[in-house]
Amino acid sequence: MPDAFSAAVQSDGLIWLALTFLMAGLVRGFTGFGTALIFMPVAARFIPVADAIVVLNVTGVVSMILLVPRAWRESDRGQVGVLALAALATAPVGVMLLARLDAGLVRWALSAAATLTLVALIAGWRHSHRLRWPGLGGIGAAAGALGDMTGLTGPPVILFYLSGPGSVTTIRANTMLFLSVLDLGIVANLFARGLVTSQAIWLGFLLSVPYFISVAIGQALFHPKRERAYRRVAYSVIGLAILTGLPLFD
Repeated sequence: MPDAFSAAVQSDGLIWLALTFLMAGLVRGFTGFGTALIFMPVAARFIPVADAIVVLNVTGVVSMILLVPRAWRESDRGQVGVLALAALATAPVGVMLLARLDAGLVRWALSAAATLTLVALIAGWRHSHRLRWPGLGGIGAAAGALGDMTGLTGPPVILFYLSGPGSVTTIRANTMLFLSVLDLGIVANLFARGLVTSQAIWLGFLLSVPYFISVAIGQALFHPKRERAYRRVAYSVIGLAILTGLPLFD
């Protein structure tokens, strides 16, 4: 274990990963989403995608202390439950693809998914549908498979919520609670497939410190009336992370 901790401290790009988590935590705290969209493209430049997913979800589990109590009170727990159950059911498919596909291909898939999500959000795509459980299940299933393959658990759910009807407070809480539940499921699936390393776990704990601090600041800054400003900042940071993480720039 000491060797794993030492290796985590000496990880390539540790400073950049910490700075990325500082930005991601601020965005997650005041919008409810954005951590994976910001962190994964950057992290994939320095560490294997599987390790990056472990790091991401370890920090997510640690941050649940801050995020879940408020999200639990403000969310539609029945709706989140359907999304989460469907996501957990399909998560093993994503893990299988992660283990079998070429690492470069997974990185391109990661960048493509993040880019398409950002484009759809900026374009202002909207729908007025209130989906029942089969539709919610389909969205959750897509999130589970994509999340375990690329670490991007949020795109299908983020697009569904941010493009549809509903209050800013409830949307933020639902997204936050869903992503927190899925963090636990993804870590369990990665353990089952033998893709979790001690170094990645220690790195996740190390990076939890800047993430925890910035999430707390972002959550304190949240106010429903500032939604437009929050989204603009989030989109800008996500776009920068995607650009810096493109495999073209290796």
